[in-house]
Amino acid sequence: MRKQFIIAAALMGAGVAAQAANIDITSDITNSVTWTKDNVYNLTKQIYVRSGATLTIKEGTLVQSTAGVGGSLAVSRGAKIYVEGTQDEPVIMTSTLDDLVNWHEGCNEWGNLTLMGRGLIGASSDAVRSRPGNTPTPTGLNTVQMEGLVDDGVNDTYYGGNDDNDDSGSISYLSLRYGGKVIGLANELNGLSLGAIGRETDIHHIDIMNNVDDGIEIWGGTVNLKYLNIWNIGDDSLDVDQGWRGKAQFGLIVQGYSTDASQGSGLGDNCIEIDGAEDSDAQPVTTTKIANFTVIGNPLSGDGGTAWRDNARVQYHNSIFMDIGEEAIRFDGDDGDGAQGYGYNGTLTWAETWTTAYSNYSAVNWVSDVYANQADAYPVQTSGYLAEMTGCLFNYCNESDANDQILALGVLNGTAGAWASNPTLDNVVTTADPIVSFTRGETVTRGGKSVALVTNINPCAQNDALAVASPEVADGFYVSAPYRGAFSSSYNWLAGWTSVDAYGMTDTSMNSASPAATINPGVVVSFQSEYGVSYAIEGSDNPGGPWKYVATVMGDGSYKNYGDANLQAAGFYRVVTK
Repeated sequence: MRKQFIIAAALMGAGVAAQAANIDITSDITNSVTWTKDNVYNLTKQIYVRSGATLTIKEGTLVQSTAGVGGSLAVSRGAKIYVEGTQDEPVIMTSTLDDLVNWHEGCNEWGNLTLMGRGLIGASSDAVRSRPGNTPTPTGLNTVQMEGLVDDGVNDTYYGGNDDNDDSGSISYLSLRYGGKVIGLANELNGLSLGAIGRETDIHHIDIMNNVDDGIEIWGGTVNLKYLNIWNIGDDSLDVDQGWRGKAQFGLIVQGYSTDASQGSGLGDNCIEIDGAEDSDAQPVTTTKIANFTVIGNPLSGDGGTAWRDNARVQYHNSIFMDIGEEAIRFDGDDGDGAQGYGYNGTLTWAETWTTAYSNYSAVNWVSDVYANQADAYPVQTSGYLAEMTGCLFNYCNESDANDQILALGVLNGTAGAWASNPTLDNVVTTADPIVSFTRGETVTRGGKSVALVTNINPCAQNDALAVASPEVADGFYVSAPYRGAFSSSYNWLAGWTSVDAYGMTDTSMNSASPAATINPGVVVSFQSEYGVSYAIEGSDNPGGPWKYVATVMGDGSYKNYGDANLQAAGFYRVVTK
C-alpha cells in the first residue's frame, strides 16, 4: 500500500510541475480571492491578507516560495483564511527545493503561515514587541507585534484584543515544510504562528516538517488544535506563551534537526515548552489540557519532554513520552526574557500548582473588563489540579537525578534514578515499546551535538498503550479515545496528507483493516472509530454472510456505540470500512 502511495505522490508532483500554471503573488490580498490546484502560487515576499479580506485555498493547492527569496503569508486581525485540504488532497506550503517526494536536510527556505486575532493575551513585560501601556490585567487592550513581522503603520502586524470567540477562518489538512525566516528580518518565524486566535477558528490536521524555529507557537487566545504532526524542528516543537486557554488532542512530535545550527535555531530544544504569561503575574495565564500526544525526543542531546515556565497551568492526559533526552518534566521557572517565574507577586509556586484544584483561580491582577468571573475565562480545565499528568506512559526517558523532581511531585513512584509506575494516576514506566515501530538513521553531529533522525515510523499503539483507565470525556472537541498516545492500534492518521507519508517515512499498511467490533447487551455495535473514516455496519442471519447494509457511521476518533431498531438480537453483525 505504501509503495503505491509513493508512486502516486511522485506522479502528483510531476503533474503539478508539468500542468499547473505558475502565478507570482506580488501584492497583499485586500479583496476576497480563491486559490485552486490548477495553479502553483509563488509567494515573492511577505504577503498579507489584510483586514476585511478572505483568502480561500482549495484542496490539492501548492503554495511555494522560491528558496532564499523569503516569501511568507500573514493573516491580519479582521481577515480570514480558509485552507480546505483533504486527506487525499492536502494543501502544501513549501519552498521550491522541495520535490514533494524526498526528504532533504534544510529549513529557512521560505517564511511561514502567520495568523493574528483578537483574543485576550497576558502580555505586559516584553519591551521589544509589546506596545506601551500593556498591563497585567485582562482588559482586552493589550496588543503585541507579531514575531518576525515589521510594524507597517496600519496595525496589521499586531495581535490581541477582547474577543476570545474571534474567528480567523479554518485550516484543515495543511502541510508546512522547510520554513522559518523572512529575508531581511532578524526574527525567525515558526512553522505556524498563532497570535491571539479565538476559539471560533477551526484548526485540525496540521503537518510541520523541518522549521528553523518552533513548529507551532501560540500566543494567548483560545484556539483549539487537533491532529498535529510536527517533525525535525529547530527549536521547540510546540511552544506556548501569553495565556493560551485552548484545547489540544492527538499530536505526534518527533524531535530531530533541520539544519546544522545551534540548538534552538536548527537543532531541537524542548518537545513541548509552555509559558504562563509574558510575566508570571499577568492574566490571562496559560491554562490548558493536552491529551493523547505521542512525543518522541532526541535521546542523545534533546532537552525536556515538557518545559514549564512563568506560572503555566497544564494538564497532560493519556500521552506517551519516549526517548526524552533530559527531563520528561522540566522545571525552567521562567523564560529568561525578564519574566519572574512561579511564585512571583503572590502567584503559586510550581509545586503548589500540582496540588491546587483547577477551580482555584488566582486573585493576583484579576481586574477584567471582558469577563464577569474567572471561570468563564478559564473553561478548559474541568476537574483535577492545575498541573497534572495522568494516564501517561514513559518509555526510555532519561532517568537522571534531575528527573527526581517528578518523584517529588508524585507523578511516578520509585527512587532516585529508578522510576516506577504510579497506578493511582495510571502513569506507566515501561521498556515495552508503546508503538509498533520506529527506526533511526545514523548518528550525526549537528549544532555541535549528536542526533539520530527518525527515518520511519508506525506510531500505532501496542502493549501498555492499548488501554487507559480514564479516556477523555467527550465535550464536542475532545473525543473519548481508549488508548494512550495519538494513535489507536489499527489506524495511522498520517496517511495521505503528511510530508512523512509523501516521503515514504511512515507505515500505513494497517489502515485497510476493518475495526474489531463487539455486540453488547441491548444489541449495540461497538468499535473504535478514526477521524474522517466512514464505516458501514452490516448484518446477516448467518456468521458467514451474505451481509446486508444496516447503517453508515462517520468516525471522529472516538469509541462508537451504535444501536437502533434495525439491529436484532438473533442476527450477526460486522463493521467494515467503506
